[in-house]
Amino acid sequence: MDKLRGTGVALVTPFTPTPDCAVDYDALRRLVDFTLEGGVEYLVINGTTAESPTLTTEEKAEILRVVRAQVNGRVPLVYGIGGNDTAAVVRTIQNTDLSGITALLSASPHYNKPSQRGIIAHYERIADASPVPVLLYNVPGRTSSNLTAATTLLLAQHANIIGIKEASGNLEQCIAIAAAKPEDFLLISGDDMMTTSLISFGAVGIISVLANAFPRRFSDMTRHALTGDYKAASQLLFGFVELNPLMYEESNPVGVKAALESLGVCSGSVRLPLVDASEGLRTRIQKLI
Repeated sequence: MDKLRGTGVALVTPFTPTPDCAVDYDALRRLVDFTLEGGVEYLVINGTTAESPTLTTEEKAEILRVVRAQVNGRVPLVYGIGGNDTAAVVRTIQNTDLSGITALLSASPHYNKPSQRGIIAHYERIADASPVPVLLYNVPGRTSSNLTAATTLLLAQHANIIGIKEASGNLEQCIAIAAAKPEDFLLISGDDMMTTSLISFGAVGIISVLANAFPRRFSDMTRHALTGDYKAASQLLFGFVELNPLMYEESNPVGVKAALESLGVCSGSVRLPLVDASEGLRTRIQKLI
């Protein structure tokens, strides 16, 4: 699975300016080209950063079609399908055209707060049903439950589970996964600012929010780390120290969409219950850019 080595972009979904907030497919095409021209290695469609909970089934299908056509085979594609109803996730997988998709990214169930046994059973059911390989996604800040290192390592034994996007922020947990995982199991950072640290002990890259707006700088940083040039990687990483917290100050993807608007890629509009960046946040992001 060297296809998923390097920088993947968790694509935002561009919308027309509020209050309409329709999917802006022209801006989506522009964003795809902007990130690919920036040198990223792959794209992630319909992840959390895409505001997937607010997208209709029809919009998700059209977004997938548009991105697939715009990419036209230039880079691998990962598609997000997750949820807290296992049977519904399986039905969605079965009803989605996954042709041309390298892997499925599936976040751990939110709200239900299942036990580790429940999380294992959930993912095993998904992996058994999926026609493409599955990436686990551990993001306790959104799901209120954590995939422990032991759970991840057990699921890593499943033939159709190929890796994990680890966004727990728990460095010790990530080290425990790296220390005992199968050689071909992919540890992928889910936290932009921890990318170089995770690569230093075995991660293969990042699925990034910041790379939407800064694809060249972020992909260069990741490649430097992957070749062992941590001094060069760190210098690029340090450039994001002030900016990264602003991406999450009013919730993701509010900040990165404000950055993209400042760069002329797409509007900063988000769908309720999120609201567009405040004027203060927008101004601080623009100054840093």
